[in-house]
Amino acid sequence: MDVMGIAKLATSIADTGTRQEVGIAMLKKAQDIQATTATQLLDAVQAASPAPNLPPHLGQNVNTTA
Repeated sequence: MDVMGIAKLATSIADTGTRQEVGIAMLKKAQDIQATTATQLLDAVQAASPAPNLPPHLGQNVNTTA
């Protein structure tokens, strides 16, 4: 291998490593954003559904006969 071939190979390897690092960083950032969004949605659902004002005996049994 000549010197130019070795230099091209080294540059190519370094460039591939950099691309992978950027890709991983972007993936982690996307996962963080999704986790934040999911948490916000769950908080909104819990805040929007107030506790029902039902008597304590309702909702304890399920009628399975038809």
